[in-house]
Amino acid sequence: MKNLKKLALAAHKKYRGKLNVEVGVPLKTRRDVSVFYTPGVAEPCKEIAKNSAAVYDYTWKGRLVAVITEGSAVLGLGNIGGLAGLPVMEGKCALFKQFGGLDAIPICLNVQEVEEVIRVVRAIAPSFGAINLEDIAAPACFEIEKRLVEELDIPVFHDDQHGTAIVCLAGMINALKVVGKSCEKARVVINGAGAAGIAIAKLFLKYGFKNILLIDSRGLIYDGRDNLNPYKKEMAKITNKEKVKGGLVDALRGADAFIGVSGQSGIVSRMMVRSMAK
Repeated sequence: MKNLKKLALAAHKKYRGKLNVEVGVPLKTRRDVSVFYTPGVAEPCKEIAKNSAAVYDYTWKGRLVAVITEGSAVLGLGNIGGLAGLPVMEGKCALFKQFGGLDAIPICLNVQEVEEVIRVVRAIAPSFGAINLEDIAAPACFEIEKRLVEELDIPVFHDDQHGTAIVCLAGMINALKVVGKSCEKARVVINGAGAAGIAIAKLFLKYGFKNILLIDSRGLIYDGRDNLNPYKKEMAKITNKEKVKGGLVDALRGADAFIGVSGQSGIVSRMMVRSMAK
């Protein structure tokens, strides 16, 4: 791990980031400049002004993603701010290009108030074909995503919620096939009730899982428990139907699967695993 840390620092310093902007059209002659810049560029501008949908024909909007963070929950490092999150956002943009064929721009904000984040993203949205929210802490991330989905006419995706949930569901579908169990009967324990944990639980329920237990820093979430924010209250009504109380030890007894999406490590003992279902 120490060698990896040194290697990562050296590699990032050598390349000074992971992204470049390249011109995708010929700009070698005066005619090229006249076509792609002035005066020719006025023609697509006029077409877009007449019909906003034409922007997808004449610009890169349709293949351009904004990868946006305000730095409140960066890669397990906590609230380190937008600037310190830039290497992660660059990396995500590189993945979009390498594996999805989409251009992406990292945008790191120096504001964290919900309304201000929404205002800024809404203001820059015309340049992009989609918004990928990244590393925004709960519960603010829920309100930010919800509002932007409602107010923008382009896809809005929060990776820490939906990306994590999709990957977990894919893994669980395959795992259940291996052990010959059904999602309707499987008991799944999710440790962590933030952005990822709640999104995973919701997607699992939608897929057909019936028995899901969520745990936060205070223990099992159940309907009627105090000290729950509105998002956890919502989950309390649709999970843990038996109202199991206690902590991780109680949750894992007889459980078929454990999903860890909290900031805690080393919390599952061998004894807990032995208490789970075969």
